[in-house]
Amino acid sequence: MPLFQQAVFLTTVANLRDVPVDSVCEVAFAGRSNAGKSSAINTLAGRVRLAYVSKTPGRTQHLNYFTLAEGKYFVDLPGYGYAKAPEAIRSQWEGLIGPYLAHRDQLAGLVVIMDIRRPLTDLDFRLINWFRPTGRPIHILLSKADKLSRQEQTKVLSSVKAELATWGDAALYSVQLFSSLKKTGVEDAEVVLSSWLGIERKKPEEKKKLENKRPSDKGGPRAKMP
Repeated sequence: MPLFQQAVFLTTVANLRDVPVDSVCEVAFAGRSNAGKSSAINTLAGRVRLAYVSKTPGRTQHLNYFTLAEGKYFVDLPGYGYAKAPEAIRSQWEGLIGPYLAHRDQLAGLVVIMDIRRPLTDLDFRLINWFRPTGRPIHILLSKADKLSRQEQTKVLSSVKAELATWGDAALYSVQLFSSLKKTGVEDAEVVLSSWLGIERKKPEEKKKLENKRPSDKGGPRAKMP
């Protein structure tokens, strides 16, 4: 059962003055267009169309807020790197994403989604190198892991980990495999994001008890058969 299954769409923000005033903690999701960002959000929430999945690069141009709990949100950022987007839209993206990432005090961390077949592109580095001075953590999801063999997955993961090791504070930077199709890496992502958001995760033994609990247990002791 996904930890963030209570997620619901709240609002679309085109200007930072319209962000939720009750926000206590937010996790932002960024990635190149069509890297699997919306699919990752849907998978983490256990939903099919919570975040809109578009085949058109650059479709999401605003900040989309999803409520997880009172004062706690996922924020879907505009995709970057869409070559066919008009200059006006690129300027709008830069004018919105930059101030948000730099000045949003409630932002607890940034999740960067990268297609495992094309990780750490120049545009990824531009975003990451710009964000790192904020001192907030970055967690990378190598999406579409199902597209590669186990051996290939391990090779790419090791390569990205080696790059992260050169960035300094190991506590701030992490990476994992992820597949929306196969639901790979969901629990690993939950561990990271729940720690950022201050949302308690049920221990494995508690989850097992809930899953194994029979309907008859809900109403107290069962009546004895005559």
